[in-house]
Amino acid sequence: MIQFDKSIFRQYARESDIPIVDLIMRCIRSAQKQGRANSTLFAACPNSEAVLKASIMAAKRANAPIKFAATLNQVDLDGGYTGWTQESFVKHVAQLTEEIGFNGPVIIAVDHGGPWLKDLSARDNWTLDQTMEALKVSFAASLFAGYDLIHVDPTVDKTLEPGGTIDIETVIRRTVELIVYTEGFRRRFGIGRISYEVGTEEVHGGLADIATFRKFLDGLKTGLSKKGLADVWPIFIVGKVGTDLDTTLFDPTVAEKLVKISGEYNSFIKGHYTDYADNPQDYPRAGMGAANVGPEFTEEEYKALVELTDIEAKLYMSGDITKSSMMKQALKEAVVESGRWKKWRKPDESDLEFEKLTIERQEWLIKTGCRYIWTNSAVVNARKILYNNLKTKNMDAEKIVLEKIITVMMKYFDAFNLTDLNDYLNSSVCGSM
Repeated sequence: MIQFDKSIFRQYARESDIPIVDLIMRCIRSAQKQGRANSTLFAACPNSEAVLKASIMAAKRANAPIKFAATLNQVDLDGGYTGWTQESFVKHVAQLTEEIGFNGPVIIAVDHGGPWLKDLSARDNWTLDQTMEALKVSFAASLFAGYDLIHVDPTVDKTLEPGGTIDIETVIRRTVELIVYTEGFRRRFGIGRISYEVGTEEVHGGLADIATFRKFLDGLKTGLSKKGLADVWPIFIVGKVGTDLDTTLFDPTVAEKLVKISGEYNSFIKGHYTDYADNPQDYPRAGMGAANVGPEFTEEEYKALVELTDIEAKLYMSGDITKSSMMKQALKEAVVESGRWKKWRKPDESDLEFEKLTIERQEWLIKTGCRYIWTNSAVVNARKILYNNLKTKNMDAEKIVLEKIITVMMKYFDAFNLTDLNDYLNSSVCGSM
């Protein structure tokens, strides 16, 4: 198994047979009892090479753990839209941590692992059996690659009528099935223990109100016990805490209620859609265990490239360079050709082609859709030309892009009270080694 994390903390977790995520959360809880402010674990969605590299650089700068939450659209056996399989992704993380010189905890996780949550399965109308089987194969590959956590999220059901809501009992049953499979596979091949995350923030998933939240947790506990897995329990429960695709205000009041309930089950609440959160400092204050950020970093990468393209345009106009990268055009064409922008159309836009949308909507769709096409050959070539053009003026374009992403990431490391957490984690385990 590839060693992508050679930290002292990882070594202790392995020797103690404790999943590293569980151990980190135990230490954070212990730190609170000792008077240290709560920390919320920051998870980045690795939707590009630049975001991956910036995440490790930011973690080193913050002296804090970094968690990667990779969807199966991003990283899977087919390469996802990043080009990474589980194995090649882990290898690349190992390479970058070595190059950057980061020696803190690195966590790699599957994000939103559930039926029809991989775009391919939804687009091609796979049956439940087909999508569940593919999911199990992906989970197995993740285990073999050395992943630390799997988010089990069977809250979408394409067999329902349009507008239908999946029954929470079905969610419980499928969650149990997937955990039973994963645990059986892990134990059969002697793979180390991992952590689990369950639930979803989506309304169609069901964990949007307190009563359903409790019903889900009670049902899951009973279901796992019946399968002989009373010793397996998710460290994170995803809760609906105010933020989603269209809102950026975190709701501390709702979060605190969910945090209190999850604490009764010895779990922590995980937030999704944390991008551009108006009040990230309230996450640790409310007791949130972790939070995912993803599309925001793609947008920052896009904005950095647009700013560099504007500089390039001035160089071209002045005759300092002879060939333009046509970066913005390459990005637009790649997003449109991918067809993935259609996934984000609003109901009143469902019949409109891209060019019929407003300029503002086109810009938003390109900006958020870039995550899908960073590895497109035309985009890769345009970026290469852009970087080379700016190099003639002694500008390190890659560094500029990375710094823009890192700046945004540091906002979360700071707001989530993660700065220098590695020192505390190391001190809390060193005496036990």
